[in-house]
Amino acid sequence: MDSTRRDFTELTMMSKEKWNDEELFYFQHALSQLLQYVNPEGLSILHEINREMHSRD
Repeated sequence: MDSTRRDFTELTMMSKEKWNDEELFYFQHALSQLLQYVNPEGLSILHEINREMHSRD
């Protein structure tokens, strides 16, 4: 990640509506790739990301 990207910890403290498209795409892809290792909280975040991405279509 370059220094202009926001950290995942920072992002999880704010509404997904405030995430930019690149952040949504990046973390949606990363969490999807790790899905078998993601705990229920991570799965909930992934669902929130997916809902926000679909709302922007």
